[in-house]
Amino acid sequence: MNTSTAHQIVVLGAGYTGLIATARLARYTRRLNTRITLVNPSPRFTERLRMHQVAAGQELTDFQIPDLLEGTGVRFHQATATTIDTADRTVALDDGALLHYDTLVYALGSATDASIVPGAADHAWTLNDPRLAHRLSRRLPEIAAAGGTVTVCGGGLTGIEAAAEIAEAHPALTVNLVCATEPGSMMGEKARAHLNRVLDRLGVVRMVGAKVTKVLPDAVRLDTGELVSSDLTLWTTGVRVPQLAAQAGIATDGKGLILTDPTLRSVSHPEIHAIGDAALVRQAWGQIHGTCQSGVVTADYTAGVIARLLRGKPVKPLRFGYFHQPVSLGRKDAVVQFTRADDTPRRWYLKGKAAVIYKEQVSGTPPVAAKMSRYVKIPVQLSKGGRATRKAA
Repeated sequence: MNTSTAHQIVVLGAGYTGLIATARLARYTRRLNTRITLVNPSPRFTERLRMHQVAAGQELTDFQIPDLLEGTGVRFHQATATTIDTADRTVALDDGALLHYDTLVYALGSATDASIVPGAADHAWTLNDPRLAHRLSRRLPEIAAAGGTVTVCGGGLTGIEAAAEIAEAHPALTVNLVCATEPGSMMGEKARAHLNRVLDRLGVVRMVGAKVTKVLPDAVRLDTGELVSSDLTLWTTGVRVPQLAAQAGIATDGKGLILTDPTLRSVSHPEIHAIGDAALVRQAWGQIHGTCQSGVVTADYTAGVIARLLRGKPVKPLRFGYFHQPVSLGRKDAVVQFTRADDTPRRWYLKGKAAVIYKEQVSGTPPVAAKMSRYVKIPVQLSKGGRATRKAA
């Protein structure tokens, strides 16, 4: 390949979306004159779907990104992007490097936002960084030995999984789950009932209908005025995205999500493709919210779009519908709610051991799909949304 004339593709971020996009790009463009560079701060692939397991003290498989992409021809660059110059089409990195791009894939994802409540950023833990999750895991046995309390703030899927995992791993702890709505409120009645039975069995104390107004070093204050003692507080609610795109003058919404057209290209800079949590993506049924389920689909779709554009072929708009809500409840139980395209619950669900096996398959698919993309295309999309996405988004 003549690298001086090759079409330069730069992928920012190697989470679930960035990794899948890169692996599929390498497969879909292998007969084209392209050069793909993947930029990420760490060479280790972070399994964000499993951060609650790390927090509870479990060791995960050490997936190294260069190993997952071995033999694909992808160049891995360990660094953090600091600025994007859309006029010169360059990305500046914190190691001093300057990368030129003809096509940019923006896959920087999102993180839990601990700035939305006073004291959370200073006194609460998050699962944003695996290093912090490891440090948290070392604190829990000490707190458990003293019969202490852990408070998980946020009743979404991350909060539920973290509370269940910690309670199962450390039964001597008192685990509080503070949530504005009933845990599993997005699920059907039967799936939610199973979830609550498991939380009861694990001894998780739910504080439903309460909001945290302040996080203190040893407590959380609720909107009722109650002060709940807490030896360790885990913050799992709120979402923030990097402001790199907005600072570069790329069209974004008020939160910093890149505004995209129906083919996931930036509406202001079509050479930039935005995927995953950092993109504002709409379907006929509504706006996609950030999940691994939607992220890997946008990644695979965008890799195909880029390959078709380079070949001068037309592209079709993304069609995506949600299929399931898999939730682990410790290592011995789980619940899977099957959904309509818009993520509202259907009648069907799985629970118990069947759900555990199902959830493990879901969590383990992305790194395997990336590694195997060199040889075979492992499907990552379970539903295109059916009738809900047949009309224009």
